[in-house]
Amino acid sequence: MAEVLLFHHAQGQTTGFLAFADELRHAGHTVHAPDLYDGRTFASIDEGVAYAKKVGFGAIAERGKKAAESLPHGLVYAGFSLGVVPAQSLAQTRPGAKGALFFSAALPAEEFGGPWPAGVPLQIHMMEGHKWVQEGDLDAARKLVGAAPRAELFLYPGDRHLFADRSLADYDPKAAAEMTRRVLAFLKKIDSTR
Repeated sequence: MAEVLLFHHAQGQTTGFLAFADELRHAGHTVHAPDLYDGRTFASIDEGVAYAKKVGFGAIAERGKKAAESLPHGLVYAGFSLGVVPAQSLAQTRPGAKGALFFSAALPAEEFGGPWPAGVPLQIHMMEGHKWVQEGDLDAARKLVGAAPRAELFLYPGDRHLFADRSLADYDPKAAAEMTRRVLAFLKKIDSTR
């Protein structure tokens, strides 16, 4: 099965985030879910983003890089929103990436030094009406998908950001179930190519 390094969103390791990691584990995958916030969680995304800004997005990416150091190179890198920063950084710069999964965010490939690595499959999932998606994440996602032959972009109707986290008000059960189904198919395909 696939081995996944999964990074949490700005609200930290919420129970919904941890439940998603467990869903992947129950499907037989190995999932590493490091805590980039040293145990802190936040009641709102605004509080979480304020904390991330205080720590620094570069420092968050470095924490993700450090979390990967003791792990093998053949990983699928995944992240929710803020967690896309370390996931995308590692997928683009650490040799041997098997794939990447970005939830509710995407960044231009140039942020991490260049084009998307050839042959690394990618899935991006986001709700098309969310303000951050409209303010740049969707453009970045489309560019990544356009430049990577093994990339897919899935847009879900609605305007919620963390729609797959069952512990938050943004949760959308239908969209979350469809996303999870697609993610599990992606990981199964990754596993079959070993």
